[in-house]
Amino acid sequence: MKPSITIKECIGEELIPYINDLAKLRIEIFHDFPYLYEGSLDYEKKYLQTYASCEQAYCALVFDGDQVIGATTGIPLLFETDEVKRPFVENGFPLESVFYFGESILKKEYRGMGLGIRFFKLREAYASTLTQITSTSFCGVIRPDTHPMKPEGYQPLNVFWQRMGYEKQEGMLTEFSWKDIGETQESKKPMQFWMKSIK
Repeated sequence: MKPSITIKECIGEELIPYINDLAKLRIEIFHDFPYLYEGSLDYEKKYLQTYASCEQAYCALVFDGDQVIGATTGIPLLFETDEVKRPFVENGFPLESVFYFGESILKKEYRGMGLGIRFFKLREAYASTLTQITSTSFCGVIRPDTHPMKPEGYQPLNVFWQRMGYEKQEGMLTEFSWKDIGETQESKKPMQFWMKSIK
């Protein structure tokens, strides 16, 4: 890894000075397949306030010099939206026992350096310090293999997630709404949950 790359961990309101940078990075990274997200800076800032206002929320920011080039976030599931919590309630998981991973995002030119693995280890290490947390979880968008905007040679992250110890939770799905590239209005996207026991 380049010597200019550093990682800064933030808890709760420590994220506030970096919300602008993180919002722009989310829009850039999620614009690509499979999310194809037409983002808005105002929405992103509002979304990130959830993390900044939660005392137990976690963020690790990756810098190259003074530029934010990657980030990963997590928050106790209790503080997430109803769309995120609903599948856990329906499947009998105590909400207070789960730490939810928001995103791992990294500029393309910095991928393949091991930062993706580091993101999981950092979040799991932090989650394990929270007394009631026994599992970590996240969800990923489901896109059909025949999607017209799927790039040539695209490899989903399923194998990587399995290598990190996560299991696909069959039947645990929710829906998030956002505007795809080329859409005039938001549409619902199916999201698949993955989980891992950390205690």
